[in-house]
Amino acid sequence: MAEQESNLEIQSMETELARLVVERGLATREEVDESRRWIASQTDPPSLEDTLVDKSVITRSQIWRVRESIEETHRGRQIPGYKIIERIGSGAMATVFKAKQISLDRMVAIKVLPKRLSENREYVERFYKEGQAAAKLNHPNIVQAFDVGEANGYHYFVMEYVEGHSLYDELVTGKVFSEEEGLRVIIQIARALEHAHSQGLIHRDVKPKNIMMTEDRTAKLADMGLARVASDDEAARAEAGRAYGTPYYISPEQIRGEVDIDFRADIYSLGATLYHLVTGRVPFEAPTPAAVMHKHLRDRLIPPDHINTELSSGFGEVVETMMAKDRNRRYPSTTDLLLDLQAIAAGEQPLQARRQISVDLLSGLSKGDTSSAAAEIPAPPPGGGNLIIVIIIQGALLIACILLIVILLAG
Repeated sequence: MAEQESNLEIQSMETELARLVVERGLATREEVDESRRWIASQTDPPSLEDTLVDKSVITRSQIWRVRESIEETHRGRQIPGYKIIERIGSGAMATVFKAKQISLDRMVAIKVLPKRLSENREYVERFYKEGQAAAKLNHPNIVQAFDVGEANGYHYFVMEYVEGHSLYDELVTGKVFSEEEGLRVIIQIARALEHAHSQGLIHRDVKPKNIMMTEDRTAKLADMGLARVASDDEAARAEAGRAYGTPYYISPEQIRGEVDIDFRADIYSLGATLYHLVTGRVPFEAPTPAAVMHKHLRDRLIPPDHINTELSSGFGEVVETMMAKDRNRRYPSTTDLLLDLQAIAAGEQPLQARRQISVDLLSGLSKGDTSSAAAEIPAPPPGGGNLIIVIIIQGALLIACILLIVILLAG
């Protein structure tokens, strides 16, 4: 009986090995199947991993990395109180499993940290702190965090299991969202962020891969892995100078590694995500992550309605305000952002964005800084001309700008 169980375990390991080798692009399905047929024809059959190496299909170091992943998966199956059903995702930071919580008879997702991170005391302490903070959030558009714990030397994070797929899965098919559909998704995530921000938690990694879509098109913000309590000064100082986030959607202040990252970083990333949905491309593209981040810092954003001409101009104003490089020029709260998103969805004008632009312009004028208004006032014509007439025209335009600001603020 023991020998039979051992053989079954070996078969299971080899099946998992074959799956991962093909899934990771280390070998083709044909190469693996051919190796297995050859093994079956031998009187004293060698292991699949030895055969793949001997036939120069993959290297020994690649096999070791795959085996390490398999062993990690098996350890993940030994979390008390949960029955692991299958692995549903993996990355450098964690492996995620679909599991059944036995006591409550419900499906959950369990994120398990790799060994190298589980042995990092500072990272683990932060992992628990962030997990406990995330568990306090209760919102229909947030993937609920249930528990954090440790088993067999591995630390894990238990959360709600969402039956569905990510927004990224839709984008990679080439889908471009209409203004209406894009707003429907982003308004839900903005509500989720409004709730998280009201609890003092910032996500810091809003992107299509972290937005799950259910069968009924409910959007849920997932993966609080980079989330941090806004008031956690100790964590902020520990992370100073490091760029946390995803290059295509990261805010300028995160790129600079600033200490006082706040909710406005999430607004920027949400704006970049909305931009991708409705244009079919990310806001800034470049050959390397570093070059992409440099563009977030320096390059002017092409308005989304210049790329997708079916978008309304008001929609473009909202996205540009969300993605202002200076965070002081973005929305002053997630609630203000929601007001404009809902206004655009109802066919109305984005008054909050226009009020923010007006406040910025008035602030600049009150400080004697006309650079904010320079874009609105044409430069003097080349070749000289009548200087007095030019001054009168510019003065009249400046007065008109101030009157417009007063009218908008009064409205």
